Amino acid sequence: MDPSPASAPELPALPPQPGVSYVMPVLNEVGYIEAAVASILAQANPGESELILALGPSTDGTDAIVERMAAAEPRIRIVDNPDSDIPIGLNRAIAVSRFPVIVRVDAHTELADDYTLRGVETLARTGAASLGGVMQATGKPGVQAAVARAYNSRFGLGGGAYHGGDEVPEGPAESAYMGIMRREALDAVGGFDETLRRGEDWEFNHRLRRAGYLVWLDPKLRVTYWPRSTWARLARQFVATGIWRGELVRRLGGSNPLRFFAPPVLLLSLVLSVVLLPLHATGVLHGVLGWILALAYLGPLAYLALLVVAAATTTGGLVDRLRFAGVLAVMHLSWAAGFVVGVVRGARDAVDTSRTES
Repeated sequence: MDPSPASAPELPALPPQPGVSYVMPVLNEVGYIEAAVASILAQANPGESELILALGPSTDGTDAIVERMAAAEPRIRIVDNPDSDIPIGLNRAIAVSRFPVIVRVDAHTELADDYTLRGVETLARTGAASLGGVMQATGKPGVQAAVARAYNSRFGLGGGAYHGGDEVPEGPAESAYMGIMRREALDAVGGFDETLRRGEDWEFNHRLRRAGYLVWLDPKLRVTYWPRSTWARLARQFVATGIWRGELVRRLGGSNPLRFFAPPVLLLSLVLSVVLLPLHATGVLHGVLGWILALAYLGPLAYLALLVVAAATTTGGLVDRLRFAGVLAVMHLSWAAGFVVGVVRGARDAVDTSRTES
């Protein structure tokens, strides 16, 4: 973790019951949007609230559902997000918001009833500019359940604190999942970077920390997350995420944690092993050089062992265990492939098509 310096800018005290503005980018969420909105409107928060939906051009009927909900609930407002870019949608929603606390939410998430109340109390108690809690992924039986299990597993997403559960201590953090933010700090650093299409949360909190603000993790804050439900959507999501992480490495260099470099190292060792194996098998590589190059096999063998351990230590039948191992491999290798592309050539116009294609 990278805690904020002691000279962090001092934020004004929050009023006893501050108003809260929820901001949510929305695109093709027909199966999730109503539950997500219901969890927001049911928040046990005594202050005023509003929900601003940054609505992209959905093709699955989401727009009609959103318009119906907005007509029935005065707290819901809609802003257009014609290009569907998440940071642009967030900034558009924030620009028309009215309250000093901004809560980012996604249409694939559902908030615990006391999420906002505890979040506001933690903001006031810590003086943080941005804070987040723990993602609790869940899924319907099959691929989505396996993906959720991978998200929640220590084998899944590389050690991000917000996947750690109760064992993670409360305290300063590198980033904030589904941030609860002070409007003053958000405005001070210029909001979300609209040139990014993925990784905007991490980059935003990175700028907050560099400006001296405090980013905080409260593991008692819980958000239910519904992940992708097919192999193809999962792969496309993680390729896009990896590409944009590679772009952030190009932009920010050593500010990126070392854990982000493990998957691409694994991928490169796998590729090298595929090239070397027939050369070793046919005797083209031999002697000292052959033994030295054989060290490349250690990466794939260690990863295979990790998948075996992950499958053996999870729950369910043989199919569930194999599916879980397969999900881990798709997540890690798709992300790694995207990362290499992003580092080598930059993100350019890469987009996450996992919500727009079948």
